[in-house]
Amino acid sequence: MPISVPSLRLRHALAALLLILAGFVLAACQGSNGIPKDMRPLPAKLTARMEKLNMDPKAPIYIRSYKETSEFEVWKQRRDGQYALLSTYQICKWSGKLGPKIREGDRQAPEGFYTIKPGQMNPKSNYFLSFNIGFPNAFDSALGRTGTNLMVHGACSSAGCYSMTDEAAGEIYWLARDAFLGGQRSFEVHLYPFRMTPENMAKHRNDPNMEFWVMLKEGSDHFEVTRKPPVVGVCNRRYVFDVDTGGVPLNASAPCPANMSVPVWLDAAVKEKQAKDQVVFASLSAKYDAEDKIAAETAAADAQKLAAKTATDQQKAVAEAQKSVDAATMAVEPPVAAAGGDATAAYTAAPALVEANAATASVAVGGVPAPGVPLPVPSPIRPVVVAPPPQPEAPAGFWGKLKKKLAVSG
Repeated sequence: MPISVPSLRLRHALAALLLILAGFVLAACQGSNGIPKDMRPLPAKLTARMEKLNMDPKAPIYIRSYKETSEFEVWKQRRDGQYALLSTYQICKWSGKLGPKIREGDRQAPEGFYTIKPGQMNPKSNYFLSFNIGFPNAFDSALGRTGTNLMVHGACSSAGCYSMTDEAAGEIYWLARDAFLGGQRSFEVHLYPFRMTPENMAKHRNDPNMEFWVMLKEGSDHFEVTRKPPVVGVCNRRYVFDVDTGGVPLNASAPCPANMSVPVWLDAAVKEKQAKDQVVFASLSAKYDAEDKIAAETAAADAQKLAAKTATDQQKAVAEAQKSVDAATMAVEPPVAAAGGDATAAYTAAPALVEANAATASVAVGGVPAPGVPLPVPSPIRPVVVAPPPQPEAPAGFWGKLKKKLAVSG
């Protein structure tokens, strides 16, 4: 059956409309400039800074993060092989508190050493751009820690992740992309609770995570000495750094190899730094302990003063209450005399008066009687009914008869 010209025109028009709509959808997905978000170039400010720091645009990167100050650092390798700080981003949100993630659902952002490979990058993230941290790593798994889908992403919202603004997440993603394009097979993300200085270690010396943080500090110390990301391994359920095992593979749950060692020069440099840090840590810890002791003693003395004042106030209130009750009891007698012997009304009102005074006394000590010192309450006063004096009867005999006779005659 031949197709009419109007039908062909209608189909062509519909096809053209669909192409236009598809273009709008594609442009919306790719951004206003039509480039997919994961493929956008780095901002000129970053490329200019790389040039200033003698960095190749596709050189390897390394990331360090600090919860306490919400800082996210991107370091990049210079042409001399060492790393320099390229950019520091503000973490928009991280969830939980200082300390490692333990289990799925605890809404805790992880701490530790994590490796990011190309397969962990997510260009289609619902939170702009993201990459998976890789939790749990070998150390976490050896301790039975659980959790999934923990990311560094945009959108400024977090439930166990490290959330950035979209602008920051984009720059971090593009830096990682270019490093992979330059040949870096993976990059390290080291997540710390705070900067691992002796001052901060002393500040948090009584935290239950201290042993874990001392282990993290060792990894940080290796970087501070070498200005290169440490090679991180796990054995005997602990992190080890820059070790030589003679080709023996490390097992996270098994004892470390007996012949495991760190290069002599590096071991000496790290230990020298740690010895200096220990002097500062010990001095500050003693200072903070003394301050804590003074603060505790002051708080205890203040508590004793408050307790003594409270007891004195209660005793005064009870004494005042006793006076009120005594006054209420004594106030019953004058109305009896004034009533001319009819004490029923006065005595009937007395119990109510006593109760009113007792209630007032109770309020004086905070609404309840003082503990251990009950308010005195007198025995109920029963009304006394005074009988009228008996009237004398008329005398019998002669005078009675005379009275009747006079009555009859009158």
